[in-house]
Amino acid sequence: MDEVHAELARVVREHTGRLTACLVRVLGDFAAAEDVVQDAVETALRRWPEDGVPDHPDAWLLTVARRRGLDVLRRRELHRDKLARLRGPVPSEPDDRLKLIFMCCHPALSRAAQVALTLRAVCGLTTAQISAAFLVPEPTVGQRITRAKRKIGAAGIPYRMPDDADLDDRVNQVLAVIYLLFNEGYLPTTGDRPHARDLADDAEWLTAQLAWLLPRQPEVLGLLALIRLHQARTGARFTVDGRLVPLPDQDRSRWDHDAITDAIHLIERAAKLRHLGPYQLQAAIVACHAESPTWAETDWPQIVVLYDMLLGLVPSPVHRLHRAIALHHHPGQRGGPRNALADLDALPSTDRKTLEHYPLYHATRAELLRALGDPKAAHTADQRALALTTNPAQQTLLEERLTE
Repeated sequence: MDEVHAELARVVREHTGRLTACLVRVLGDFAAAEDVVQDAVETALRRWPEDGVPDHPDAWLLTVARRRGLDVLRRRELHRDKLARLRGPVPSEPDDRLKLIFMCCHPALSRAAQVALTLRAVCGLTTAQISAAFLVPEPTVGQRITRAKRKIGAAGIPYRMPDDADLDDRVNQVLAVIYLLFNEGYLPTTGDRPHARDLADDAEWLTAQLAWLLPRQPEVLGLLALIRLHQARTGARFTVDGRLVPLPDQDRSRWDHDAITDAIHLIERAAKLRHLGPYQLQAAIVACHAESPTWAETDWPQIVVLYDMLLGLVPSPVHRLHRAIALHHHPGQRGGPRNALADLDALPSTDRKTLEHYPLYHATRAELLRALGDPKAAHTADQRALALTTNPAQQTLLEERLTE
């Protein structure tokens, strides 16, 4: 039974966006399309445990969803040509998912609803995964999705790429959605996989499509560079038994250096467009690590400068946390761990409240406290980090630290 559910989860993750996009195009109704796809998934949950997983589960789901779509069209007495289109082969359009993601990110929807709906409809994330990414209760995410679907129907939001005049304003929200998708693939917050490569690959594909459509959008190039730099380290991030390998301990000969070179060219292309943004700066920070031959030779002064620039654009508590980590390793800073811990303790109360639910915040405090000779407080911080962590590879790493 567990194997059947795991196979269904894999199919849903890989194909939900494609199935929904096909049916939106044919039905002309987002809510109906998502409903029939979810109905097909529920049918699979009932039948696969008894009948077995079909040889082509994605085609099976599409067939069931299309049959449900026929029922929808019949009930609504829509035109015969739409019925004929649904009975016939479904045409493939290269930008289907991009049209769908721009529809989900329509400005008529709230930003939180845009992100939640896109991750659900386009990328196949569960409500639990989206809840973990947002650090908000699961029922809240479900309500956002339901309300957004209703609003799409009521407002007649179209299934198409936005006009040129509107395109620039809507790119940033799309990038935020894709970045959340990549983060969920890079280090999943739910399930038993340490790394969901399919989700990370989907995020890279979507960003590459945006870069092809919008070659003069520097932040699109910046996000694509950022994703490819992270993807380049995939082969060295885990041991054969799925244990997470921290960056200082990774075998850099296993990194994809061609991908790193390609990503750096993207950063250079973006820089020539002379419009600096947060994704470009984050990509530049990761490039400092990627270009360094060893951990000891990392250009920490440059990384601190880049974080200062990033905080000037996006004063995020998570970015302040990462700057503190960089400051800890900065060779020119006397009392690095003490200064870094002081930076964290000096954060505004609202930032500390946000970070209180972020495992890396407590793991970082543990590292700094250990460096300052306070193992008892470090142990408590590591325990808090472990309690908040849902990724199995992170859990194993923290458990080993607690044991040591």
